[in-house]
Amino acid sequence: MPLDPQARAYIDAVIALGGKLPRDMTPDEWRQSMLDRRQHFPVQQQPIAKSEDRTVPGPDGEIPIRVYTPDVTDASRPLPILVYYHGGGWVIGSIETHDNTCRALANLTPCIVVSVEYRLAPEFRFPAGLEDCYAAIQWVAEHGSELGGDPTRLAVGGDSAGGNLAAAVSLLARERGGPKIAYQLLIYPVTDSTNDTPSHREMGTGYGLTQDGMVYFWELYVSDPAHATDPLAAVLRADLAGLPPATVITAEFDPLRDEGDAYAEKLKAAGAPVEHVAYPGQIHGFFAPGTMMQTGDKAIVAAARSMGAALAPATVASA
Repeated sequence: MPLDPQARAYIDAVIALGGKLPRDMTPDEWRQSMLDRRQHFPVQQQPIAKSEDRTVPGPDGEIPIRVYTPDVTDASRPLPILVYYHGGGWVIGSIETHDNTCRALANLTPCIVVSVEYRLAPEFRFPAGLEDCYAAIQWVAEHGSELGGDPTRLAVGGDSAGGNLAAAVSLLARERGGPKIAYQLLIYPVTDSTNDTPSHREMGTGYGLTQDGMVYFWELYVSDPAHATDPLAAVLRADLAGLPPATVITAEFDPLRDEGDAYAEKLKAAGAPVEHVAYPGQIHGFFAPGTMMQTGDKAIVAAARSMGAALAPATVASA
């Protein structure tokens, strides 16, 4: 399909803003530029019954989290819990940049969403951020009932690098004997470090996320080149047996498309129930509420519907 006209308009608007290339900025400048860009694309904040900032114990200090609680008819019934890891190439992004996405997922599923402010590279390279993500879900599994959630219906999710971290947390949970994860929501996840698939070559410039940008993210994420092939970093290289059901979302004009497709197929081959949703005409980053790309709103509704069905008490009990 041709590029979605709204995606084209968004790309053109970003180009019109100008600015430096990632390699010409420090990580802090890059992070600030992402926040500055948001001012040019304001969105209406999703209402939520309650959001609370707190910290949980991590491997090297406290980890900030934000807990989103939707308005539900029967507050006496515990909700499923989604632990969400934001995207941004392990280098940029934050709880704030993904606040609206987490609000929407909490409202639409409905579920408790716990958004994790894991440590970023290059200040903290692999596996520091991943260990934060794992520590956070351990805490949620132990304390989720205090949040009004049901820890037996526990999901991980994330977009891009956050999708990579969600997949890696599922692998760690399997290897370390818990916590039990019932579902994965993987939104155009990073799954490999080769950055040389057909989609990387064909969509690597002109569609937002670039091939060189992904190469640079990997350079900043791993301190040792050997780590780039570690199955907890390049999750496509892992043994995927025994992992939870997943929804994997990919976009046609995304450099990460092929590695996301490959991960979905490998999960299926390993025996996991997988819903693979490929969005034609769309670009990396489209999955967000209230943006110029209305397909993002539709995708969030569909993802929330799938997650709600997967985390229904009867569904989880039979898994």
